[in-house]
Amino acid sequence: MEILLKPLVTEKMTDQSERFNRYGFVVDRKASKPEIIKAVESVYNVKVESVNTMVYGGKVKSRYTKGGIISGKTNSYKKAIVTLAEGDSIDFYSNI
Repeated sequence: MEILLKPLVTEKMTDQSERFNRYGFVVDRKASKPEIIKAVESVYNVKVESVNTMVYGGKVKSRYTKGGIISGKTNSYKKAIVTLAEGDSIDFYSNI
């Protein structure tokens, strides 16, 4: 589980999983596409057709408080969109 950090469960990813059989994961920044495919197939016992990855850089944020301006940065992360073979699916809610 050092490659797959957490699944993306948002409205957009839920819609894509229902319509196109695609699932999203936050993955390790250094993980390659073959490593992501191998990790998803071994953890969830499914067949992966393709993987699309994207790296999000951290955004600079600032807010005004009584003590002055506080500025910081959000974390950067890598996201992988995994398309599964026909008939396979992943249930993120089975362990709840």
